[in-house]
Amino acid sequence: MTETTRQGTEPTGAGTGEFHTRVALHTPVAGQLASEIERRLLFVSSQITGYELDTADGEVRGVTLRSATPLPADELTEKVNRVVDGDVRKQRTTPPKSVWTSSHDRVVEEGTFERLAQAGAVTEAGEGQVAVGEPLLSLLAYFDRAVKRILGEDFNPTEYRYPTLISTEALATAGYFASFPQHLMFVTRLHNDIDVYQGFQRSYGETGIDSTVLDACHNVDYCLPPTMCYHTFHQYRGRTLDADGVHVVTAKGKSFRFEAAYATTMERLWDFTIREIVFMGPREDVLASRELFMRKIFAFVEELGLSGFCEVGNDPFFGGDDTSARIWSQRLMELKYELRLTVAPGRTIAVGSFNFHDDLFGRGFGIDYGTEGTARSACVGFGLERLVYAFLCQYGLDSADWPAPVREGTRAVGGLV
Repeated sequence: MTETTRQGTEPTGAGTGEFHTRVALHTPVAGQLASEIERRLLFVSSQITGYELDTADGEVRGVTLRSATPLPADELTEKVNRVVDGDVRKQRTTPPKSVWTSSHDRVVEEGTFERLAQAGAVTEAGEGQVAVGEPLLSLLAYFDRAVKRILGEDFNPTEYRYPTLISTEALATAGYFASFPQHLMFVTRLHNDIDVYQGFQRSYGETGIDSTVLDACHNVDYCLPPTMCYHTFHQYRGRTLDADGVHVVTAKGKSFRFEAAYATTMERLWDFTIREIVFMGPREDVLASRELFMRKIFAFVEELGLSGFCEVGNDPFFGGDDTSARIWSQRLMELKYELRLTVAPGRTIAVGSFNFHDDLFGRGFGIDYGTEGTARSACVGFGLERLVYAFLCQYGLDSADWPAPVREGTRAVGGLV
Protein backbone atom coordinates (compact mmCIF):
# COMPACT_ATOMS: atom_id res chain seq x y z
CA MET A 1 0.00 0.00 0.00
CA THR A 2 1.28 3.45 -0.82
CA GLU A 3 0.53 6.13 1.68
CA THR A 4 1.38 9.76 1.53
CA THR A 5 1.29 11.99 4.56
CA ARG A 6 2.42 15.54 4.74
CA GLN A 7 2.78 18.18 7.32
CA GLY A 8 2.18 21.72 6.27
CA THR A 9 4.90 24.27 5.94
CA GLU A 10 5.68 25.85 9.26
CA PRO A 11 8.08 28.62 10.21
CA THR A 12 10.70 27.53 12.67
CA GLY A 13 12.65 29.73 14.99
CA ALA A 14 10.97 33.09 15.37
CA GLY A 15 12.77 35.68 13.31
CA THR A 16 15.02 33.21 11.51
CA GLY A 17 13.08 33.41 8.27
CA GLU A 18 13.51 29.65 7.78
CA PHE A 19 10.64 27.32 7.03
CA HIS A 20 10.53 23.56 7.40
CA THR A 21 8.34 21.31 5.29
CA ARG A 22 8.10 17.63 6.06
CA VAL A 23 7.44 15.31 3.15
CA ALA A 24 6.66 11.63 3.78
CA LEU A 25 7.78 9.11 1.19
CA HIS A 26 5.13 6.90 -0.35
CA THR A 27 6.90 3.93 1.14
CA PRO A 28 10.19 3.80 3.05
CA VAL A 29 13.46 3.44 1.18
CA ALA A 30 16.38 1.30 2.37
CA GLY A 31 18.79 3.31 4.46
CA GLN A 32 21.68 2.19 2.22
CA LEU A 33 20.22 4.47 -0.47
CA ALA A 34 20.13 7.55 1.75
CA SER A 35 23.07 9.16 -0.03
CA GLU A 36 21.33 8.71 -3.40
CA ILE A 37 18.36 10.68 -2.05
CA GLU A 38 20.58 13.35 -0.52
CA ARG A 39 22.48 14.01 -3.74
CA ARG A 40 19.22 14.83 -5.54
CA LEU A 41 17.06 16.80 -3.10
CA LEU A 42 18.51 20.24 -3.83
CA PHE A 43 17.78 19.73 -7.53
CA VAL A 44 14.09 19.10 -6.85
CA SER A 45 13.35 22.81 -6.46
CA SER A 46 15.39 25.99 -6.32
CA GLN A 47 13.35 26.97 -3.25
CA ILE A 48 14.91 24.20 -1.14
CA THR A 49 17.90 25.50 0.82
CA GLY A 50 18.59 22.45 2.96
CA TYR A 51 17.18 19.18 4.19
CA GLU A 52 17.29 16.43 6.79
CA LEU A 53 16.34 12.85 6.15
CA ASP A 54 13.76 11.33 8.45
CA THR A 55 15.03 7.85 9.22
CA ALA A 56 13.95 5.03 11.50
CA ASP A 57 14.79 1.34 11.75
CA GLY A 58 17.30 1.54 8.93
CA GLU A 59 14.86 3.12 6.51
CA VAL A 60 14.38 6.58 5.06
CA ARG A 61 10.74 7.46 5.64
CA GLY A 62 10.62 11.09 4.69
CA VAL A 63 12.53 14.32 4.35
CA THR A 64 12.31 17.68 6.05
CA LEU A 65 13.01 20.47 3.60
CA ARG A 66 14.33 23.88 4.65
CA SER A 67 13.47 27.03 2.72
CA ALA A 68 13.54 30.81 3.07
CA THR A 69 9.87 31.12 2.09
CA PRO A 70 6.89 28.80 2.59
CA LEU A 71 6.97 25.91 0.13
CA PRO A 72 3.99 24.67 -1.89
CA ALA A 73 3.74 21.50 0.16
CA ASP A 74 1.55 19.44 -2.18
CA GLU A 75 3.76 20.26 -5.14
CA LEU A 76 6.96 19.46 -3.24
CA THR A 77 5.51 16.20 -1.95
CA GLU A 78 4.81 15.10 -5.52
CA LYS A 79 8.22 16.21 -6.78
CA VAL A 80 10.24 14.58 -4.01
CA ASN A 81 8.38 11.30 -4.37
CA ARG A 82 8.71 11.45 -8.16
CA VAL A 83 12.50 11.76 -7.89
CA VAL A 84 12.81 9.11 -5.20
CA ASP A 85 10.52 6.70 -7.04
CA GLY A 86 12.19 7.25 -10.41
CA ASP A 87 15.86 7.60 -9.52
CA VAL A 88 16.38 5.87 -6.19
CA ARG A 89 13.76 3.37 -5.10
CA LYS A 90 14.48 0.87 -7.90
CA GLN A 91 18.19 0.84 -7.21
CA ARG A 92 19.51 -2.37 -5.80
CA THR A 93 21.51 -1.90 -2.64
CA THR A 94 25.11 -2.98 -2.67
CA PRO A 95 27.58 -2.84 0.20
CA PRO A 96 30.41 -0.32 -0.22
CA LYS A 97 33.38 -1.90 -1.94
CA SER A 98 36.81 -0.42 -1.43
CA VAL A 99 39.62 -1.34 -3.82
CA TRP A 100 42.32 0.49 -1.89
CA THR A 101 42.74 2.11 1.51
CA SER A 102 45.63 4.32 2.55
CA SER A 103 47.79 3.04 5.37
CA HIS A 104 47.82 6.59 6.78
CA ASP A 105 45.22 7.90 9.17
CA ARG A 106 45.86 11.60 9.63
CA VAL A 107 44.06 13.73 12.19
CA VAL A 108 42.03 16.32 10.28
CA GLU A 109 40.27 19.29 11.83
CA GLU A 110 37.26 21.23 10.66
CA GLY A 111 37.58 24.81 9.41
CA THR A 112 40.27 24.58 6.72
CA PHE A 113 38.40 26.80 4.26
CA GLU A 114 37.83 29.45 6.92
CA ARG A 115 41.55 29.43 7.76
CA LEU A 116 42.43 29.75 4.08
CA ALA A 117 40.04 32.69 3.75
CA GLN A 118 41.47 34.40 6.83
CA ALA A 119 44.95 34.02 5.37
CA GLY A 120 43.80 35.58 2.10
CA ALA A 121 44.56 32.41 0.15
CA VAL A 122 40.97 31.99 -1.07
CA THR A 123 38.06 34.35 -1.70
CA GLU A 124 34.51 33.36 -2.50
CA ALA A 125 33.77 35.08 -5.81
CA GLY A 126 30.18 33.93 -6.26
CA GLU A 127 28.01 30.84 -6.16
CA GLY A 128 30.28 27.84 -6.56
CA GLN A 129 33.22 30.05 -7.44
CA VAL A 130 36.39 30.58 -5.44
CA ALA A 131 39.39 32.76 -6.32
CA VAL A 132 42.67 31.21 -5.19
CA GLY A 133 46.13 32.61 -4.55
CA GLU A 134 49.28 31.20 -3.01
CA PRO A 135 50.07 28.64 -1.83
CA LEU A 136 47.17 27.05 -3.72
CA LEU A 137 48.44 28.18 -7.12
CA SER A 138 51.74 26.39 -6.56
CA LEU A 139 49.99 23.33 -5.20
CA LEU A 140 47.65 23.22 -8.21
CA ALA A 141 50.66 23.32 -10.53
CA TYR A 142 52.52 20.73 -8.46
CA PHE A 143 49.71 18.18 -8.36
CA ASP A 144 48.97 18.61 -12.05
CA ARG A 145 52.61 18.12 -12.90
CA ALA A 146 52.80 15.09 -10.60
CA VAL A 147 49.83 13.42 -12.32
CA LYS A 148 51.40 14.01 -15.73
CA ARG A 149 54.75 12.67 -14.52
CA ILE A 150 53.15 9.48 -13.23
CA LEU A 151 51.22 9.06 -16.48
CA GLY A 152 54.43 9.51 -18.48
CA GLU A 153 56.14 6.65 -16.63
CA ASP A 154 54.09 4.07 -18.53
CA PHE A 155 52.46 5.91 -21.43
CA ASN A 156 53.29 8.38 -24.16
CA PRO A 157 50.31 10.73 -23.92
CA THR A 158 49.34 13.37 -26.45
CA GLU A 159 48.38 16.60 -24.74
CA TYR A 160 45.88 19.18 -25.96
CA ARG A 161 44.44 22.42 -24.68
CA TYR A 162 40.78 22.64 -25.60
CA PRO A 163 38.57 25.72 -25.97
CA THR A 164 36.47 26.67 -22.99
CA LEU A 165 33.27 26.26 -24.98
CA ILE A 166 32.09 22.88 -26.19
CA SER A 167 29.50 22.41 -28.88
CA THR A 168 26.02 21.40 -27.84
CA GLU A 169 26.25 18.71 -30.52
CA ALA A 170 29.23 17.12 -28.76
CA LEU A 171 27.39 16.88 -25.45
CA ALA A 172 24.30 15.53 -27.20
CA THR A 173 26.40 12.83 -28.87
CA ALA A 174 27.89 11.94 -25.50
CA GLY A 175 24.39 11.49 -24.08
CA TYR A 176 24.96 14.16 -21.47
CA PHE A 177 21.56 15.79 -21.76
CA ALA A 178 19.66 12.63 -20.92
CA SER A 179 22.02 11.72 -18.08
CA PHE A 180 22.88 14.91 -16.22
CA PRO A 181 20.43 17.73 -17.06
CA GLN A 182 20.87 19.15 -13.56
CA HIS A 183 24.50 20.11 -14.24
CA LEU A 184 24.03 21.72 -17.68
CA MET A 185 25.30 25.24 -18.24
CA PHE A 186 24.39 26.66 -21.66
CA VAL A 187 26.18 29.57 -23.29
CA THR A 188 24.14 31.95 -25.39
CA ARG A 189 24.49 35.39 -26.94
CA LEU A 190 22.33 38.09 -28.43
CA HIS A 191 20.91 36.94 -31.74
CA ASN A 192 23.01 38.36 -34.55
CA ASP A 193 20.64 41.00 -35.91
CA ILE A 194 20.83 44.81 -35.81
CA ASP A 195 17.26 45.06 -34.54
CA VAL A 196 18.14 42.78 -31.63
CA TYR A 197 21.27 44.74 -30.75
CA GLN A 198 19.50 48.09 -30.78
CA GLY A 199 16.51 46.71 -28.93
CA PHE A 200 18.88 45.41 -26.26
CA GLN A 201 20.59 48.78 -25.99
CA ARG A 202 17.25 50.50 -25.45
CA SER A 203 15.96 48.00 -22.88
CA TYR A 204 19.29 47.95 -21.04
CA GLY A 205 19.21 51.71 -20.73
CA GLU A 206 15.69 51.56 -19.32
CA THR A 207 15.63 48.48 -17.08
CA GLY A 208 19.16 47.05 -16.96
CA ILE A 209 19.71 43.30 -17.24
CA ASP A 210 17.16 40.72 -16.20
CA SER A 211 15.97 37.34 -17.46
CA THR A 212 13.95 38.94 -20.28
CA VAL A 213 17.24 39.40 -22.11
CA LEU A 214 17.00 35.69 -22.94
CA ASP A 215 14.14 36.53 -25.33
CA ALA A 216 16.77 38.12 -27.57
CA CYS A 217 19.11 35.11 -27.34
CA HIS A 218 18.06 32.44 -29.80
CA ASN A 219 21.29 30.47 -29.85
CA VAL A 220 22.15 27.40 -27.79
CA ASP A 221 24.97 26.11 -29.97
CA TYR A 222 27.51 25.94 -27.16
CA CYS A 223 27.77 24.89 -23.54
CA LEU A 224 30.35 25.12 -20.81
CA PRO A 225 32.13 21.76 -20.68
CA PRO A 226 31.33 19.56 -17.68
CA THR A 227 34.59 17.70 -18.17
CA MET A 228 37.47 17.44 -20.64
CA CYS A 229 36.98 13.95 -22.10
CA TYR A 230 34.00 15.03 -24.24
CA HIS A 231 36.34 17.41 -26.04
CA THR A 232 38.64 14.46 -26.76
CA PHE A 233 35.91 12.18 -28.10
CA HIS A 234 34.52 15.02 -30.22
CA GLN A 235 38.01 15.68 -31.57
CA TYR A 236 38.49 12.01 -32.50
CA ARG A 237 35.00 11.50 -33.94
CA GLY A 238 34.86 9.51 -37.14
CA ARG A 239 38.48 8.40 -36.89
CA THR A 240 40.07 4.97 -37.10
CA LEU A 241 42.91 4.73 -34.61
CA ASP A 242 46.10 2.98 -35.63
CA ALA A 243 46.20 -0.49 -34.11
CA ASP A 244 49.50 0.16 -32.38
CA GLY A 245 48.45 0.08 -28.74
CA VAL A 246 46.38 2.20 -26.43
CA HIS A 247 46.04 5.83 -27.49
CA VAL A 248 46.39 8.20 -24.55
CA VAL A 249 45.21 11.80 -24.65
CA THR A 250 45.38 14.24 -21.78
CA ALA A 251 44.13 17.78 -21.24
CA LYS A 252 43.67 20.24 -18.42
CA GLY A 253 40.89 22.75 -18.52
CA LYS A 254 38.09 24.56 -16.79
CA SER A 255 34.95 22.53 -16.28
CA PHE A 256 31.55 23.65 -15.15
CA ARG A 257 28.64 21.92 -13.42
CA PHE A 258 25.69 23.67 -11.85
CA GLU A 259 25.58 22.34 -8.29
CA ALA A 260 22.63 24.31 -6.89
CA ALA A 261 22.95 24.74 -3.14
CA TYR A 262 25.32 21.77 -2.94
CA ALA A 263 28.14 24.13 -3.85
CA THR A 264 30.33 24.70 -0.84
CA THR A 265 33.87 25.95 -0.18
CA MET A 266 36.34 24.20 -2.47
CA GLU A 267 34.70 20.84 -1.96
CA ARG A 268 32.06 21.40 -4.61
CA LEU A 269 32.40 24.17 -7.18
CA TRP A 270 30.45 25.18 -10.26
CA ASP A 271 33.70 26.32 -11.88
CA PHE A 272 36.73 24.09 -11.39
CA THR A 273 39.78 22.62 -13.10
CA ILE A 274 40.14 19.05 -14.32
CA ARG A 275 43.20 17.15 -15.44
CA GLU A 276 41.81 14.35 -17.54
CA ILE A 277 43.36 11.39 -19.28
CA VAL A 278 41.56 9.36 -21.95
CA PHE A 279 42.61 5.84 -22.93
CA MET A 280 41.32 4.48 -26.28
CA GLY A 281 42.00 1.09 -27.83
CA PRO A 282 41.13 -2.61 -27.40
CA ARG A 283 38.94 -3.47 -24.42
CA GLU A 284 41.43 -5.48 -22.36
CA ASP A 285 44.27 -3.05 -23.01
CA VAL A 286 42.15 -0.08 -21.98
CA LEU A 287 41.07 -1.81 -18.79
CA ALA A 288 44.67 -2.77 -18.01
CA SER A 289 45.78 0.83 -18.59
CA ARG A 290 43.16 2.16 -16.21
CA GLU A 291 44.21 -0.35 -13.58
CA LEU A 292 47.94 0.33 -13.99
CA PHE A 293 47.53 4.10 -13.76
CA MET A 294 45.12 3.81 -10.85
CA ARG A 295 47.59 1.75 -8.83
CA LYS A 296 50.36 4.26 -9.57
CA ILE A 297 48.15 7.04 -8.22
CA PHE A 298 47.45 5.04 -5.06
CA ALA A 299 51.21 4.68 -4.52
CA PHE A 300 51.62 8.44 -5.00
CA VAL A 301 48.95 9.18 -2.40
CA GLU A 302 50.62 6.74 -0.03
CA GLU A 303 53.99 8.41 -0.61
CA LEU A 304 52.50 11.74 0.43
CA GLY A 305 51.02 10.21 3.57
CA LEU A 306 47.46 11.21 2.76
CA SER A 307 44.44 9.55 4.37
CA GLY A 308 41.81 8.19 2.02
CA PHE A 309 40.49 5.28 0.07
CA CYS A 310 39.16 4.30 -3.35
CA GLU A 311 35.79 2.67 -3.77
CA VAL A 312 33.31 1.62 -6.43
CA GLY A 313 31.15 4.62 -7.32
CA ASN A 314 28.44 5.75 -9.66
CA ASP A 315 27.62 8.89 -11.59
CA PRO A 316 24.77 11.20 -10.48
CA PHE A 317 22.37 10.22 -13.27
CA PHE A 318 19.22 12.29 -12.78
CA GLY A 319 15.63 12.20 -13.88
CA GLY A 320 15.80 9.61 -16.65
CA ASP A 321 13.57 6.61 -17.15
CA ASP A 322 16.52 4.25 -16.76
CA THR A 323 18.43 6.02 -14.00
CA SER A 324 18.20 3.18 -11.48
CA ALA A 325 19.23 0.56 -14.02
CA ARG A 326 22.21 2.60 -15.16
CA ILE A 327 23.45 3.13 -11.62
CA TRP A 328 23.05 -0.56 -10.82
CA SER A 329 24.90 -1.55 -13.98
CA GLN A 330 27.69 0.93 -13.30
CA ARG A 331 28.23 -0.36 -9.77
CA LEU A 332 27.80 -4.05 -10.63
CA MET A 333 30.36 -3.88 -13.42
CA GLU A 334 32.66 -1.59 -11.43
CA LEU A 335 32.81 0.91 -14.27
CA LYS A 336 33.69 3.74 -11.93
CA TYR A 337 36.10 4.03 -9.00
CA GLU A 338 36.33 7.16 -6.88
CA LEU A 339 39.45 8.23 -5.02
CA ARG A 340 38.32 9.89 -1.80
CA LEU A 341 40.51 11.88 0.62
CA THR A 342 39.68 12.99 4.13
CA VAL A 343 38.77 16.67 4.58
CA ALA A 344 37.20 16.63 8.05
CA PRO A 345 36.58 14.15 10.86
CA GLY A 346 34.59 11.30 9.34
CA ARG A 347 34.17 13.06 6.00
CA THR A 348 35.83 12.54 2.61
CA ILE A 349 35.45 14.04 -0.85
CA ALA A 350 36.09 12.49 -4.26
CA VAL A 351 39.23 14.04 -5.75
CA GLY A 352 39.52 11.73 -8.73
CA SER A 353 37.68 9.04 -10.64
CA PHE A 354 38.70 6.14 -12.87
CA ASN A 355 36.00 5.34 -15.42
CA PHE A 356 35.55 2.63 -18.03
CA HIS A 357 33.08 3.39 -20.85
CA ASP A 358 33.48 0.18 -22.85
CA ASP A 359 32.22 1.01 -26.38
CA LEU A 360 29.78 3.77 -25.34
CA PHE A 361 31.72 6.73 -26.69
CA GLY A 362 33.44 4.76 -29.43
CA ARG A 363 30.01 3.95 -30.88
CA GLY A 364 28.59 7.38 -30.21
CA PHE A 365 31.43 9.29 -31.82
CA GLY A 366 32.28 6.70 -34.48
CA ILE A 367 35.80 5.94 -33.24
CA ASP A 368 37.27 2.63 -34.45
CA TYR A 369 40.47 0.81 -33.59
CA GLY A 370 42.26 -0.59 -36.64
CA THR A 371 40.23 -3.41 -38.14
CA GLU A 372 38.90 -4.48 -34.74
CA GLY A 373 35.83 -2.30 -34.89
CA THR A 374 34.69 0.15 -32.23
CA ALA A 375 37.37 1.48 -29.92
CA ARG A 376 36.87 1.06 -26.20
CA SER A 377 37.68 3.89 -23.84
CA ALA A 378 38.35 4.85 -20.26
CA CYS A 379 39.06 8.16 -18.63
CA VAL A 380 40.66 9.32 -15.43
CA GLY A 381 39.87 12.75 -14.07
CA PHE A 382 41.23 14.74 -11.15
CA GLY A 383 39.47 17.76 -9.72
CA LEU A 384 42.60 19.77 -9.02
CA GLU A 385 41.00 22.24 -6.60
CA ARG A 386 39.57 19.36 -4.59
CA LEU A 387 42.90 17.56 -4.59
CA VAL A 388 44.72 20.63 -3.31
CA TYR A 389 42.01 21.37 -0.78
CA ALA A 390 42.13 17.85 0.63
CA PHE A 391 45.90 18.11 0.92
CA LEU A 392 45.60 21.38 2.87
CA CYS A 393 42.91 19.91 5.09
CA GLN A 394 45.34 17.18 6.06
CA TYR A 395 48.61 19.12 6.19
CA GLY A 396 47.62 22.75 6.79
CA LEU A 397 48.98 25.99 5.38
CA ASP A 398 52.44 25.84 6.91
CA SER A 399 54.67 24.39 4.21
CA ALA A 400 57.17 23.30 6.87
CA ASP A 401 54.71 20.57 7.75
CA TRP A 402 54.29 19.36 4.17
CA PRO A 403 55.95 16.19 2.82
CA ALA A 404 59.35 16.85 1.25
CA PRO A 405 58.23 15.95 -2.32
CA VAL A 406 55.50 18.58 -2.11
CA ARG A 407 57.81 21.27 -0.73
CA GLU A 408 60.34 20.52 -3.45
CA GLY A 409 57.68 20.25 -6.14
CA THR A 410 56.00 23.54 -5.32
CA ARG A 411 59.38 25.25 -5.26
CA ALA A 412 60.12 23.78 -8.68
CA VAL A 413 57.00 25.39 -10.15
CA GLY A 414 57.92 28.78 -8.73
CA GLY A 415 56.14 28.57 -5.41
CA LEU A 416 57.20 30.65 -2.44
CA VAL A 417 57.79 27.74 -0.06
